[in-house]
Amino acid sequence: MEVVLTGEKPFFQSMAVDESGYWSAHVAQAKAGTRYKYRLNGTDWFPDPASRYQPEGPHGDSQVIDSASFQWTDSHWRGITLAKSVIYELHIGTFTKEGTWSAAREQLPQLAELGITVLEVMPVNGFSGKFGWGYDGVNQYAPVALYGEPDDFRGFVDRAHELGMATILDVVYNHLGPDGNYLPSFSRHYFAAEHETDWGEAINFYAEHSGPVREYFIANAGYWIEEFHLDGLRLDATQNIYDKSKDHILSAIAREVRLRAGKRSAILIGENEPQDTKLVRKEAEGGYDLDGLWNDDFHHSAMVRLTGHNEAYYTDYRGSPQEFVSAAKYGYLYQGQWYAWQKLRRGTPALDLPHTCFVNFIQNHDQVANSARGQRAHQLTSAGLNRAVTALTLLMPGVPMLFMGQEFGASSPFLYFADQKEDIAVLVREGRRKFLAQFRSLALPEMWSAFADPCDVGTFERCKLDHGERDTNRHIFDMHKDLLRLRREHAAFQRQEQGFVDGAVLSSDSFVLRFFGREALDERLLIVNFGLDLLLTPAPEPLLAPPEACEWNVLWSSEAPAYGGCGTPQLDTVENWKVPGQAAVVLHPAKRERTNFSSLGECE
Repeated sequence: MEVVLTGEKPFFQSMAVDESGYWSAHVAQAKAGTRYKYRLNGTDWFPDPASRYQPEGPHGDSQVIDSASFQWTDSHWRGITLAKSVIYELHIGTFTKEGTWSAAREQLPQLAELGITVLEVMPVNGFSGKFGWGYDGVNQYAPVALYGEPDDFRGFVDRAHELGMATILDVVYNHLGPDGNYLPSFSRHYFAAEHETDWGEAINFYAEHSGPVREYFIANAGYWIEEFHLDGLRLDATQNIYDKSKDHILSAIAREVRLRAGKRSAILIGENEPQDTKLVRKEAEGGYDLDGLWNDDFHHSAMVRLTGHNEAYYTDYRGSPQEFVSAAKYGYLYQGQWYAWQKLRRGTPALDLPHTCFVNFIQNHDQVANSARGQRAHQLTSAGLNRAVTALTLLMPGVPMLFMGQEFGASSPFLYFADQKEDIAVLVREGRRKFLAQFRSLALPEMWSAFADPCDVGTFERCKLDHGERDTNRHIFDMHKDLLRLRREHAAFQRQEQGFVDGAVLSSDSFVLRFFGREALDERLLIVNFGLDLLLTPAPEPLLAPPEACEWNVLWSSEAPAYGGCGTPQLDTVENWKVPGQAAVVLHPAKRERTNFSSLGECE
């Protein structure tokens, strides 16, 4: 095996293998910017599987990077925890018209103004083609050149820290992409013959010769934390990470991330479709010690309520008030019950978990793209319903997450796109159509013409955000900002321990959540009504009763004229409760001036 410094006068140097099977060589001529490849068996040339940069893509030369040359300014930064976090998911290639780290960096002050505390960046490790989501990456250590150089990524993170925002990276440790994956050329043991994923061969984390494979991916997790100052990782499709080892790979990755973070706090969030809460339990309890999980249950209930459709993987949801009360109190809705869509039991117990374990959202990259035309939630429902569900998402217990553009009602779609060679593109197009066919309505032949070609550059270009819409739709942006301010400034919305929130169903379309404070005046009431105006009389629900000697006053309403609403009269009246339709209202207690009760204590 040889390392070859490429250029006008290629330089060849033999490599030596040690007893563990690793090849190495000291090449004095190499320096930052030097391009190189490996030559195997004297004939075949391959890029470095641990390359730090592939300036011409996965098939080109690797480039030496001096990761210590970047001048960081974030020595004050101490990291984050999920408590009190607000996450913002973004795709660098479509977040701005330019699709670069530098352009994205210019938008960060507006996200800080909004109230975002964590930026969750979709995968950026190298992949083939000129555009893609990043989940078919093949260069685990090399940030894709399409968005800029590695130091541009570092500059993005450094600026985020300056503005008080953390950055976590979405990483894919369950498979590699179909084009540019050269790991099998170095060893056939990188992939597991026993397992397959929906996207290709699973990675070998426990079978024969898995030790170096584990080391490669564990070191990769630490690399992003140490060399890019990232604040954590989001782990994609963990249900397709297979490991029968005593030390599960997810536990090992979690330890490595925290080790490399040093004195900084770091977080790990998992995507796990079966909703296995083992991932967020401590190692001493047999868990993997992650910090949070995406809550698909909440999303599915919300979308059924917003759209009125519950086909395919929405089948087992009704969008009912009880579902939202239960989500607010317990996180996952399915914790071991029968799940008709999959014909098996879904989820594991989570009643004892803190609310910070659950990341709640009504939009993310997958779910927006899974609509027929890549439409966002606000385009699939009424303005009133969208405002009400948004308020619930941003105020309820758990960790709220927004998808890029959601905060200003972006008109651009977010579609699935992947630039692939034609033989792979044929499979991608057909695979996408088959996936969407699980929805009865999308399986109709007349709908096929509505599906965008994922391999067409025009599909990618249509998904780019227009940040000018932040001003055009200022009322939507201001609503999100005001809700996040409420969450940040009111103690009742900051609490995440068990038992501080309770809820009750008021009608087939409405419910109440009561957020208990440590003092009576700290309590907050969130009334949500998805249906018609409601006259609730009688009102035999104790959660509606104000603290002693107090009355409820409107603190915030989704029907505020500033957000496009029609105003909110007092809810608790002498005619009993009058709840506006398709609205969410936050109430706070104030001392009552007069009372018709003979003996009441003081509201303090």
